[in-house]
Amino acid sequence: SKIYYLASFEKGYDLWVTEPRTHDTKILAKLGGSPSGIEMSKDGKSVFVTNNGSLLKIDDAGKSTPISIAAEMVLDAAKERAYIFDHCWRQVKAKFYDPTIHGIDWKMYKETYAKFLPHITNNYDFQELLSEMLGELNASHTGGRYSPQMLNPDVTAALGLLYDETYTGNGLKVTEVITGGPVDKADSKIKAGSIIEKIDGESITDAEDWAKLLNRKATKNTLLTIFDGKTNTRFEESVKPILFAEEAALMYKRWTNMMYNMVDKLSGGKVGYVHVQGMNDGSYRTVVDEVMGRNKTKQALIVDTRFNGGGWLHNDLNTFLSGKSYLRFAPQSNPVPASEPMDRWQNPSCVLMSEGNYSDAFIFPYVYKDNGIGKLIGMPVPGTGTAVWWETQIDPTIVFGIPMIATIGKENRPTENLQLEPDMKVTLPYEDFLNGKDSQLEAAVKEMLKTVGNK
Repeated sequence: SKIYYLASFEKGYDLWVTEPRTHDTKILAKLGGSPSGIEMSKDGKSVFVTNNGSLLKIDDAGKSTPISIAAEMVLDAAKERAYIFDHCWRQVKAKFYDPTIHGIDWKMYKETYAKFLPHITNNYDFQELLSEMLGELNASHTGGRYSPQMLNPDVTAALGLLYDETYTGNGLKVTEVITGGPVDKADSKIKAGSIIEKIDGESITDAEDWAKLLNRKATKNTLLTIFDGKTNTRFEESVKPILFAEEAALMYKRWTNMMYNMVDKLSGGKVGYVHVQGMNDGSYRTVVDEVMGRNKTKQALIVDTRFNGGGWLHNDLNTFLSGKSYLRFAPQSNPVPASEPMDRWQNPSCVLMSEGNYSDAFIFPYVYKDNGIGKLIGMPVPGTGTAVWWETQIDPTIVFGIPMIATIGKENRPTENLQLEPDMKVTLPYEDFLNGKDSQLEAAVKEMLKTVGNK
């Protein structure tokens, strides 16, 4: 027998075949598609695969034959929603982390919310109904979600620029060119103070929302008409806008660099800074790179977890930040600063946290404090330390979540709804944050300077 499988080698996934005895491997059918299901025919002479939405039959010689499908289904959307509602209720009863369901009358809530089902005609309202019922659990990691499938949706692109919100004339007045954005080029003449008057020949006025001029323009050459008030000249410049998510990533990098520079300035270069964006592998790699890179020689470290939505990284961070020197080095009897463990942070640290911490961004500061690694600075964090199971429904646009696994700490009770208090409570007024002042970061710097003294 032979082994058939889909693998990506050049562009897209192709059907490959391997002869186990000889180890001969080759592409049986060039598909260039996406990963999909694969199934053998009963006689073992053909393979069925789905490729870019189409069903194909491929014989052992590599000949591909499309299989046409004509099927109709009568959908009773109201009954389907009623089924999903009942299924959601039953799944919570069977899988919720607390078998007492927080002591509530779960049957009563089903009867109460089921009364609204006959009046719901769309999934936007249905997700709200699910969320309202699940909200009665008083638990994190739950709620209903609706993700509509849209064909050719509106996607507003971004220019990688910041604008003057107080400017009242026509056009957009640039206040900053975001580093790494599409305008951040050596030959670009667009700078702070420039006014974008037109996008692809369309004037920007107060009469219409200018965002529509960038609809579906990401990666496409877009012509900007610019007025330079300093030289009283106009010029045109072609740029390739980026996705809004890409601009958000650049803004995040801009913010973390601002925070790093603020800490460096306030501490006289003694204290380092790193932000943990998410509790995932990518964020952990960034943390290690930042800490063991530009923060390597710092005497103390601020670990900022504010606005972190969670994941599963608490143990890795806890281990990384709790390094204790156990072996020093001295070439030619001359001691050097390096010591083992060289892959872990050994100096003092503290954790910044806020009301926006969630899930594993609650668990990490919880175990950080419990292990006595350092102080927590900022605002209390709601107890949201559960592991969730998000279940996609028979209508795949609907998903709901159930917190299935509790985490239990020294209190010998689930950490769910166990608010984590900081060692130093420091507020961050919105007006201060908006104007570049970060009272929580300043407090953390002062605390870390106490630990390093006059070193």
